[in-house]
Amino acid sequence: MQRYFIPTDGWLQNEKVEILDGDHHHIATVMRMKPGDEIICCHPNGRSCLCEIEEINNQLVSCRIVKWLEEHKELPVSVTIAQALPKGDKLDLIVQKGTELGASAFIPFEASRSVVKWDPKKADKKVSRLVKIAKEASEQSHRTKIPEIHSLVSFKQLLQKVHSYKHIIVASEVEAKKDEPVRLSTSIQQMSLGDEVLVVIGPEGGFSEQELDLLAKEDSQFTRFGPRILRTETAALYFLSVMSYQFEEQR
Repeated sequence: MQRYFIPTDGWLQNEKVEILDGDHHHIATVMRMKPGDEIICCHPNGRSCLCEIEEINNQLVSCRIVKWLEEHKELPVSVTIAQALPKGDKLDLIVQKGTELGASAFIPFEASRSVVKWDPKKADKKVSRLVKIAKEASEQSHRTKIPEIHSLVSFKQLLQKVHSYKHIIVASEVEAKKDEPVRLSTSIQQMSLGDEVLVVIGPEGGFSEQELDLLAKEDSQFTRFGPRILRTETAALYFLSVMSYQFEEQR
């Protein structure tokens, strides 16, 4: 069943939902739905409901709420991925697959070794593209919330954000090479349901020594993501998969 994320102003007081713009086009033109068809509508607060289409006109789709659903699709630990800008379209992949795996938010940042540099004039457009990717991936994976896509920040600005999180995990190539590394399982054992976790992942060239020193001063946990060296676009997906196994499949 098709799923749509409806902004707050689309929810009316009389148990009605109005759908506009791109979702209206998708329902009316792409899916060619008709009155009587049913869809799932998701509220920004994370709740979802089964709706029946009552009317489709040139401007909007009007629906009636049939019943509210009890869905448990979100990771019970809130994971934000702070991703250094990677090459090519890798960030698109990270946001798409990270959304499917349950990430709560993404923070793109410029690391000193990031080869890619965003043109400030085009940064908003790039973020808008990522927002669209996250929305479509949320619909496809039947999530009840769309991950937040933050604006691009510098490494210094990222450090100012870390205090909002209970756990700061740094994907460390250095740890992976140690004979006795800090294992990810050790870091996860310190987490509880409802915790907010920030995962910081470097670019293709890794973090600079200065960046590692600054992260260490913020009580970051430098952790090995398995015994192999992962590409930057793989690290976030590895972490989210482990978190899903630990906090969803094991419970």
